[in-house]
Amino acid sequence: MSITPNISKLPPLSLYIHIPWCVRKCPYCDFNSHTTSVIPESLYIDVLIEDLTQELANVQGRSLHSIFFGGGTPSLFSAAGIARILTEVERRISFCRDIEITLEANPGSAEQHKFSGYSAAGVNRLSIGVQSFNPVHLSSLGRIHSNTEAIAAADAARRAGISNFNIDLMHGLPDQTQPEGLADIQQAIDLEPTHISWYQLTIEPNTVFYNSPPTLPSDDQLADIQDAGDEMLGNAAFSQYEISAYSRDNQFSKHNTNYWLFGDYIGIGAGAHGKITDICSQQIVRRWKTRSPKDYLSSDTGLIAGDRQLIAAELPLEFLMNGLRLNDGFETDLFTARTGLAWESMQPKLDQLIQRKLLKHQSGNLRATAAGKRFLNTILEEF
Repeated sequence: MSITPNISKLPPLSLYIHIPWCVRKCPYCDFNSHTTSVIPESLYIDVLIEDLTQELANVQGRSLHSIFFGGGTPSLFSAAGIARILTEVERRISFCRDIEITLEANPGSAEQHKFSGYSAAGVNRLSIGVQSFNPVHLSSLGRIHSNTEAIAAADAARRAGISNFNIDLMHGLPDQTQPEGLADIQQAIDLEPTHISWYQLTIEPNTVFYNSPPTLPSDDQLADIQDAGDEMLGNAAFSQYEISAYSRDNQFSKHNTNYWLFGDYIGIGAGAHGKITDICSQQIVRRWKTRSPKDYLSSDTGLIAGDRQLIAAELPLEFLMNGLRLNDGFETDLFTARTGLAWESMQPKLDQLIQRKLLKHQSGNLRATAAGKRFLNTILEEF
């Protein structure tokens, strides 16, 4: 017998805006990014506005909880361009009073000069793509900024009035030693960001590293770097609230947390993805946009590449694969509120995983245990 979800309240709504261009494609990157010497900024913004206009029915009376400019390299756009986008968005959708507006930025000096303009435009959070402070590793990763520019970017953000910023950092880099990995962490801590995203380099298909694999640290070395780095971050008052996210003073990423808790988001831009709940139809739909910037900009090509309704049987996995990434897990009532399914529908499988000490269910909260975090895929395979 099929199960029909019963969703009574819409989740928070976020907006993702994809800027697909980069100066250089990094050898580890599998994102929808494209190198170019000329960016059609004005035309692209025109199409972004049309893209958003076509999505307005999905707002359903909500205000925007967060906005995230991702890429590619959004900081290649001018401050005036970002201001125009945000002005046009707010004309169409109201902003929550405490809206978080994040822009991914390259630490290069050319981008740093734009930080004040971004702040004036309404950006109140930066995510600075450092990846490493080591010149050798920056070169192997194909990064175009220097270690001194990476260090200077933090002060540039503060001078621009953006005190809330994230440093994006990777470990497990080609030929990286444990001292080198921990030196990167220490340098990031010394810059006093509000947030650090620290994650292991993975080799993805359709990348240069996939076709010509570099020599990476062993599993034991990776575990040692992870354990020591976690301890350093904890001692520096950075609380780990998600597998790769650490914050001070509970300044979590509102945008990413909305993803992890199965909130809604509209995606605009080449290759952007969205997820929308519709109470009237009791449907949850994922939608994605035309991937190629050239096709996205073409008046002869539709902006929507495809969409897919999530059936009830898929919803437990869709919810858990993100919710269990959070250190504190989630309140079980939220599962019902966001999916429309009864918690009891998952109970038999959850009981088995609890008995195996992979999950912990206490006082209406479900979270992965330490073992569960290490074997998260094992948990998800049950759903």
